[in-house]
Amino acid sequence: MQGIFRVVGLALCLNGSAVVLAQESDSIQALYARGQPFLVDSFEVDQLRVVPVATGLANPFSMAFRDNGDILITERYTAQLRVVRDGRLLDDAVDGVPEAYSEIFRAGLMAVAVHPQDDNLVYLTYHKPIEVDGEALQTVTLARGRLVEDRLEGVREIFVAEGLDTAIAAAQLLFTPDNKLMMSVGGSYMYAGTEAYAQDPEVHYGKLLRLNDDGSVPQDNPFVASGEYLPEVYSVGHRNIIGLSIHPDTGELWATENGPQGGDEANIIRAGRNYGWPLVSYSRQYRGAWVSDAQQGASYEQPEVIWWPSIAPASMIFYSGDKFPEWQGNMFVGSMMEGRIPGTGHLERVVFNRQGEEVRREGLLRELKSRITGVQQGPDGYLYVLVDEEDGALLRLEPVRSP
Repeated sequence: MQGIFRVVGLALCLNGSAVVLAQESDSIQALYARGQPFLVDSFEVDQLRVVPVATGLANPFSMAFRDNGDILITERYTAQLRVVRDGRLLDDAVDGVPEAYSEIFRAGLMAVAVHPQDDNLVYLTYHKPIEVDGEALQTVTLARGRLVEDRLEGVREIFVAEGLDTAIAAAQLLFTPDNKLMMSVGGSYMYAGTEAYAQDPEVHYGKLLRLNDDGSVPQDNPFVASGEYLPEVYSVGHRNIIGLSIHPDTGELWATENGPQGGDEANIIRAGRNYGWPLVSYSRQYRGAWVSDAQQGASYEQPEVIWWPSIAPASMIFYSGDKFPEWQGNMFVGSMMEGRIPGTGHLERVVFNRQGEEVRREGLLRELKSRITGVQQGPDGYLYVLVDEEDGALLRLEPVRSP
């Protein structure tokens, strides 16, 4: 379709609201800039209507849905928590959000999650400013507060990562069906000299953690008895996990892993396992040399999906709703760029067969030429994505069905 509409006038979105469609000459870029819906082609679902739910978000990173219909969205660099209510971005950010260090690239406010049994309880990950020997540094922190109207009250830190975040780690959150809180702590980078973090038993960086909902340690965590790693650690050998999701059919925990160049991964996470970084890897360093001479080893888990070239995977979900029956069980991953080329971010769709083997991929929303960070299935069964730009947006994807 190449971003050009051939319909003029009014149309009804699938949620019943009237929207202005494009003039014949309007491009997708122009429509997106004006906050208007646009159409894109896709496979299996022939055409999608992309509806800008909220615009004017500053580098949004993560979102969480509440039962009252509110959507909570973090802005990474402004370190603000925003609210989309009744299809509109509220002018004022949520008060009471903890101070976050956001003075350098990638630092700031990251994940937001709500408790599955009480969505007034809000969880946030962020970079906390600290001082060590007179030097201003930062570390990854998890805080919890109660949302009262549009203010967080009773906010307190419930977990602070061991180690210093000299390279700016990502930290994602996901509640599991047993109400445990999975928290990724990345930041194991070769370019920053922190690659050893992923195997270091004394730091939380380069690990996936499992916490109780109050930030304490579940006693059935895999390293509690042995003390081989810190007790919060669930799996090791990770570079930088941004995406976490539970497969709706198998119940398996999946995570996306950022490689430097190529070698991005999607892994099934199993308790106590080692995922190899940087001892085994399918990645190249930024200057071109291989990260490791080995791509696999008997002691390390192999990825289920590998991206080469890299797509810089962010948030992920497996679709299980009723609005896109053709996409049941497909994995959707936010891509921040492809092959280290700016302006090539998109929404990646990965299709599996009945044996769980990958059979094809599709890149959606490439027309926007923007980074996609958050992706979630909404309570209404539609797909929601976050455009991570200075003037970013929350988009809803709807199928266009023939009458």
